[in-house]
Amino acid sequence: MKAVRVVLVSTYELGRQPFGLASPAAWLRREGHEVTSTDLSCSRPPRDAFEQADLIAFYLPMHTATRLFLKLVERIRAVNPRAYLCAYGLYAPLNEAVLRRVGVRAVLGGEFEAGLTALARDLAAGRGVQDTGPSLISLEKLRFLPPDRSGLPPLGAYAHLVKEGATRCVGYTEASRGCRHLCRHCPVVPVYRGQFRIVQREVVLEDIRRQVAAGAEHITFGDPDFFNGPGHAMALVEALAAEWPHLTYDVTIKIEHLRRHRDLLPRLARTGCLFVTSAVESLDDAVLQKLAKGHTGADFAEALAITRAAGLILSPTFIPFTPWTTRRSYARFLRDLAQLDLVEQVAPIQLAVRLLIPEGSLLMELPEVQGLVEPFDPRALVYPWRSADPELDRLAAEVQETIKREERRRAGRAAIFRSIWDLAQAGEYTEAPRPARTTIPYLTEPWYC
Repeated sequence: MKAVRVVLVSTYELGRQPFGLASPAAWLRREGHEVTSTDLSCSRPPRDAFEQADLIAFYLPMHTATRLFLKLVERIRAVNPRAYLCAYGLYAPLNEAVLRRVGVRAVLGGEFEAGLTALARDLAAGRGVQDTGPSLISLEKLRFLPPDRSGLPPLGAYAHLVKEGATRCVGYTEASRGCRHLCRHCPVVPVYRGQFRIVQREVVLEDIRRQVAAGAEHITFGDPDFFNGPGHAMALVEALAAEWPHLTYDVTIKIEHLRRHRDLLPRLARTGCLFVTSAVESLDDAVLQKLAKGHTGADFAEALAITRAAGLILSPTFIPFTPWTTRRSYARFLRDLAQLDLVEQVAPIQLAVRLLIPEGSLLMELPEVQGLVEPFDPRALVYPWRSADPELDRLAAEVQETIKREERRRAGRAAIFRSIWDLAQAGEYTEAPRPARTTIPYLTEPWYC
């Protein structure tokens, strides 16, 4: 079997060195294929590699990455019109129709490593060259390989951890994919449908081992929910702490899991966890119910107290602008954040996020959502919607512009929050005593979609 020249492409993934390139690269190289991994978020495109490629596979794990791909694909097709184009990752099957219209032949979702390897094998054998290639969401339980990160930009080119005024080099890995839960707005749900798959512990540890050797001082676990399998998760971090006592890490965990597994949180802190990201989305119980989040505003307040007692920082993410948001509820949201002493724990972008309704979203099962959205926009990759109050849409735009302007001025979170508070006319602002910004660890590229 001849070797296939493969280019794996990432357009953007939150300032992380992409696991979604490194993992399939290991599978493809094991079979003797020539693989070039290119992350266009922090490196120039390798024109020669694109020109010579037999297979160009684009990793699309998120909405922003997919939109950037659409701006890029015509240029790549012009450079090499004969290359077989594949798209894989969470957002590939959600946007299959759009992707096929721009020349993508194969669309792979879920556990994509085996599918990519099979596609390369078919191309090497002269098969699989039809105009419409496979469309596959695989939830196969794979035996993973340690990711091969050779050829990717060094870890220093990616987001860093800031802690106590100093920066640390950050690595990224995944201990599981998918999720047990069925939150209506989540893009994981249409692909995994309440299932999750683990990456074997020895594979994760070897991936961390190699990144530590490359300079990583902190690890981000990118699992949609680290506590989907708490036994797997805790055995992993205990092994991590035993091998690298000074290595720190962060994870993402649902509010209901923080409450249910509160006894595990001190062990997270003891093994080096600095902070926990949680997709809280809203503090309004009516909105949380529409999103099927599985928690209430009171549950969030309880989880916040539990994490603080365990010595962990909770880093909540929000979708403050939804079809159900009003000016009054947005102002109340800001007041609640201040009352909960979260001004410094919430990245400013989380005060501006607007609900995205992509293709395949379970939100479209709600009659009220069907009635308020416009036809699907293939360029924005969403069903557009507008607030009942046009002033609220203007406020959302002003909040986004304020954040951009203030961050260019290097304003701190408290100053940005105060500017948004004034925009929202949230009432009299009393600044409570808060810890210095440098005492709260954070990544230089905050989470969003």
